[in-house]
Amino acid sequence: MIRTIRALAVVLALGPVAAQSQTPAALPPGVFAAERDVALASAGAYTLDEQHTAVIVRVSHIGYSQSVFRFDRARGSLTWDPAAIETSKLSASVEAASITTNVKGFAEELAGENFLKSKTFPEATFVSTSFKPVDRTRGRVEGQFTLMGKTRPVTFDVELGGAGKGFGGKPRIGVHAVATISPQDYGLPALFTDPIQIQIDTEFERNQ
Repeated sequence: MIRTIRALAVVLALGPVAAQSQTPAALPPGVFAAERDVALASAGAYTLDEQHTAVIVRVSHIGYSQSVFRFDRARGSLTWDPAAIETSKLSASVEAASITTNVKGFAEELAGENFLKSKTFPEATFVSTSFKPVDRTRGRVEGQFTLMGKTRPVTFDVELGGAGKGFGGKPRIGVHAVATISPQDYGLPALFTDPIQIQIDTEFERNQ
């Protein structure tokens, strides 16, 4: 009987602690978590949040593996309407010289005249021509992609990350987008024989 009473006392004592540990930490005032609902990003003009953007390029290392490069500086604008997604418009650019790699000294070579020629062509750009929803969280964005002065049509497969009130109540939308380009279409060296994959994770915040 005594053992039973002691066990019950331990359970009662630990109960509030256990319940407290399962309660998620509260967000700071004015910060709102995202949800998987595009309607939470209301219609309007949005600007790309460079601090929450990753532009990743996956390139075949002459067939042995996939080399991963990142571009650190990007800009963009989005005209968005969740009630008429097909009318939305996107324009974005990436600074070619902002490429990074974990191979010492290689980023400078990639930005140079043998590869991206960033002094002559400082930016790669994408301008949408159509938004095509697939379902409530996925779609395709078709557009014109320009690299080293050459422009070709490219389609990004886009998936919603989340949408919501963001910071300070300003609507925000986050997406993951993937496209593939042919290096020969843009005049890259013959060393690049396989298609190059572009992966983008980014957030847009409404201007007002």
